Amino acid sequence: MRVPRLPRPRSLAGQLFAMQAVLIAVLVAGYALFSYVSDRDQAQQAAGRQAMAVARSVADSPSVRAAIRTPDPTRTLQPYATQVQRHTGVDFVTIMNPGGVRWTHPNPALIGERFLGHTARALRGESFTETYTGTLGPSVRAVTPVRDGGRITGLVSAGITVETVSARLREQVTTLAGVAGGALVLGAVGTYVINARLRRSTHGMNATELSRMHDYHQAALHAVREGLLMLDGRFRVALINDGGRELLGVGGEVVGRSVADLGLPAPLTGALLSSEPRVDEVHLTASRVLVVNTSPVSGGEHRGTVATLRDVTELQSLTGELDSERGFTQALRAQAHEAANRLHTVVSLIELGRAEEAVDFATAELELAQALTDQVVAAVNEPVLAALLLGKAAQANERGVELVVAEDSRIDDGLLPPSLPARDLVTVLGNLIDNAVDAAQGSEGGRVTVTACAEGAELVLRVSDTGAGVDPAHTEEVFRRGWSTKTAAAPGGRGLGLALVRQTVRRHEGTLTVSGAPGGGARFEARIPLPTARTAPGTEPAGTERAGTEPAGTELAGTGPAGADRAGTALPGGGA
Repeated sequence: MRVPRLPRPRSLAGQLFAMQAVLIAVLVAGYALFSYVSDRDQAQQAAGRQAMAVARSVADSPSVRAAIRTPDPTRTLQPYATQVQRHTGVDFVTIMNPGGVRWTHPNPALIGERFLGHTARALRGESFTETYTGTLGPSVRAVTPVRDGGRITGLVSAGITVETVSARLREQVTTLAGVAGGALVLGAVGTYVINARLRRSTHGMNATELSRMHDYHQAALHAVREGLLMLDGRFRVALINDGGRELLGVGGEVVGRSVADLGLPAPLTGALLSSEPRVDEVHLTASRVLVVNTSPVSGGEHRGTVATLRDVTELQSLTGELDSERGFTQALRAQAHEAANRLHTVVSLIELGRAEEAVDFATAELELAQALTDQVVAAVNEPVLAALLLGKAAQANERGVELVVAEDSRIDDGLLPPSLPARDLVTVLGNLIDNAVDAAQGSEGGRVTVTACAEGAELVLRVSDTGAGVDPAHTEEVFRRGWSTKTAAAPGGRGLGLALVRQTVRRHEGTLTVSGAPGGGARFEARIPLPTARTAPGTEPAGTERAGTEPAGTELAGTGPAGADRAGTALPGGGA
């Protein structure tokens, strides 16, 4: 059995059109009815006034008085009454004696008969009007006396039939109906045009569908974790969801405010104010790394912008850790390669019959590698940072840069509080080292010096390089996204590392500065407050470093001979 399909509810535009059409029709019909009743009364009153004017004119005529005095008044008065009737538009003019006997009548056969109507008031000298049914049917008539020398010598009655009044009223009503119909048609056309635009705006949906879409819209906005920001044509906030408020760090009433007044970082504000679409752009706020996509809403003109915000802060941190682990893996691979080379050397010495030299060579290499590895681990007891330094050393060595850990570097167990995770330290130190290696690569005697220690109540991470240095005019600009020491206008997404470093340091209420290194190049220094002042044994107090000299250090890039001229012991970049 086929279930009958219920009719689809009329769209909101259709309902409005029907309601307005009915409203206009009711208004026009009500006005027409009111006008008909009003005009009918006015028509009867006008007919009474016209009849009274005609009756008085006839009664005041000297020729009428003179004719009444004659023996045969009808002979003179009948033609006169007919002429007056024809020229004034009344239906009858009846002249009679005081007794009510007619001297004139539109129907000559009724002359000499008694007048049908009231005459008592006229005989008392009073003029009046009334509606009465006579020989011509219902009529509006006026009756007035004819005075001659102070006495009433006759009566005059002039009248207009109700049929004539109705005919006049029908003409007026017909005209009114035409005007009303025109108004109804004009109103219907205007309503149709307005509602056609409304249908386009609502896509033909009815009120129920619009209400359902609104509910879905609100639920979706609150359910989506990504940030959604909608701007109008004047770049004011038209809509923002909970995710957008959280990612942008804005609170209170922001709808209606300009994006420029939200206190966002300048690059992010510029991206939102741009009329060009932005695709997967990375921007930093005070505490987050956001991927921003914008798309203009246009229809012949700029109507607004839709922006989506995706939080990749955790992803960036994990990427930094992955890079650290990858670097450590590469270091292990390089060490395995070096170990294979040394093993071949030992085997060759044995094959040449120089067993003692082979034992001395193997023992010396093993002791040197173990001693230096133990020294690094002892200085930096945080395993993640130790692995980071070993991995960065191998990478720097492959790029022809020597990585040195200063002798005063020391981070003991328990120094780092739980609020300062190793992930954030990897972000800070790893990006500073990468930036320094980029700067020192290609320079003569390229070298990067790393210091990690506690000075008073602060953790100090200092990275110096022997590159070209940083122009003092750019000391603030270097931390802007898109800038790097290798290319001042870094293309292809470069220059994010220093911006991430500053973001992380600020999140822990620390400071990040850049200055010139004593031996040339740049020196970046991050100072992060520690909960308590804990100074590791053997760590010199702050301020012991002499100006103009670089602290002697432990080399992490290069072979044994590469560090022979410097204080400390060299760690081969390719071997452990």
